[in-house]
Amino acid sequence: MISQDDYEWLFRKAPVMTTSIAEDGAYLDVNDAMLERLGYSLEDMVGRRPEDFATPETAERITNELRPALRRRGKLENKPVSLVTSSGEIVDCITNAFVEYDKTGKFLRTVAMYSEFSDQARANFKYRTLYRATPAMLHTVDGHGLIITVTNHWLSKLGFTREEVLGRPITDFMSVADQKTYADGGLRELIAEGDFNNLERQMVTKDGKTIDLVMSAISHRDEDGRVDRMLVASKDVTERNRAERELRRTLAENARLREELERERDYLREEVNVALNFGRIVGTSQALRRMLKRIEAVADTPANVLVQGESGVGKELVAREIHARSPRSDGPLVKVNCASIPKELFESEFFGHVKGAFTGAHRDRVGRFQLADGGTIFLDEVGEIPMELQGKLLRVLQESEFERVGDDITRSVDVRVIAATNRDLERLIVDGEFREDLFYRLSVFPVDVPPLRERGDDVVQLAQHFLEQTCKDFGREPMTLTRAQAANMKAYNWPGNVRELKNVIERAVILSPGKALRLELSMPGLKFDNEEAIVEVPRDEEVLTEKDMRDLQKANLVKALEQTNWKVSGSGGAAELLGLRPTTLADRIRTFKIKRPSR
Repeated sequence: MISQDDYEWLFRKAPVMTTSIAEDGAYLDVNDAMLERLGYSLEDMVGRRPEDFATPETAERITNELRPALRRRGKLENKPVSLVTSSGEIVDCITNAFVEYDKTGKFLRTVAMYSEFSDQARANFKYRTLYRATPAMLHTVDGHGLIITVTNHWLSKLGFTREEVLGRPITDFMSVADQKTYADGGLRELIAEGDFNNLERQMVTKDGKTIDLVMSAISHRDEDGRVDRMLVASKDVTERNRAERELRRTLAENARLREELERERDYLREEVNVALNFGRIVGTSQALRRMLKRIEAVADTPANVLVQGESGVGKELVAREIHARSPRSDGPLVKVNCASIPKELFESEFFGHVKGAFTGAHRDRVGRFQLADGGTIFLDEVGEIPMELQGKLLRVLQESEFERVGDDITRSVDVRVIAATNRDLERLIVDGEFREDLFYRLSVFPVDVPPLRERGDDVVQLAQHFLEQTCKDFGREPMTLTRAQAANMKAYNWPGNVRELKNVIERAVILSPGKALRLELSMPGLKFDNEEAIVEVPRDEEVLTEKDMRDLQKANLVKALEQTNWKVSGSGGAAELLGLRPTTLADRIRTFKIKRPSR
């Protein structure tokens, strides 16, 4: 058994430079080979720290890298260091060290041995120095994924010091998702497969920030063909990915807006393609010609137009005709049904809003006036706008300016206004329900649309036009009107005007089982014998007064209400039976003061 004296003699006379270091990092002993090579005495070195006899670079590595690694792992293997002799010569060495403990696990000493570099060792040391200084994000791991070394740039990117990363698994610095990917042996499998290219991964900096990386690696294999080291190069693509995500979001938003604009376009096309007359004015009556002359007179001017007439006469079609003949025909024609807009959404519908302006405003919205910029806006049922909201409309008509709801930016628009109503606006002014100044702004040039009962033979022309178009749209064989059917339609009062006529024709086409049009199936209030119509109207020599006509109309409304058990709207209601809008029927019930009999 070797005695303590023998041990000390071997330590002193060992041909390899050897030191014994205390727990506080100071030299306990230095052997003769070390003293001779560095040119110091034992008294010069004992009690001092290895950093005192090293170059500044090595001193920093001992403090920040080697000593922490030794504490974690209990040993160092083949670590390059540069020592300085008493004469100032630099001695490049490889050091190996291990920690000794007694049987109870108590620290005894650290033994460190130094071997001068061979030429190959010097080349390796130079390579190691260049590796660390290279301006690239590199790290090297062993076959188990433990970090062997990293470049300064790698440390700078992640915010760690060298001693905080060496010897630790590379997965410690990955995102939680990637840690799960490489758990349960996944990392060793990746390393065992060898080289890889452009692997997308995420790592987490010391301050918790996640960065996106693209990694490529080359591997080194031992004599048995197993990967024992892997050099990994990483490229930070965080900003690129952020820009790509932003671009994708922008493209998605553009696609959404494009889809919204396409829906808006389809809506406008549908609104413009007025169903009442399938898109064109039909008829040759004197009443219609007078109206067309007024349209022709005003269309080419910038004047606002007020289209007046009963429900169903085709006021939308007149607005479209004025727009089509105007210099603004290449611009949009935007319709707003004033009666259908809730009070709380009036400003938003007309002028738009910004995101967050009110509950439910999840994004910016363009208003109807801005949509109509450069074109025409058609305000249908303008008499239904609540009095307290008319001032907001008047301002944009007077100043051509508005602000979106929730916005303080004033926007200008160039819009021509065509308004339509079936109500007596002058009477509403007297009753205090419509602003006089707004009325004069809207009615620069009034156009009255004649009711169908005043258009004579236009009824038959329109009916034939609707019949041809309906048969085509419904995929039915062409049908024609009989003389008796034409006579009955001319004699009928048509309280619902053109809209009622169109509905009658469509219902007749649907209800006719063969090629013959069964008009009697779709015209309530008329009697038919032998499939030929005989209208309940006075003989040719009899003339009805205006009061008689109103009485007949009122009686017809009451009959329709009785047949539908006084149901006004909805399927099977009186409005459907008469071919009227529910709002129009409700107006007429109030006008005629019709009341449901008490039970």
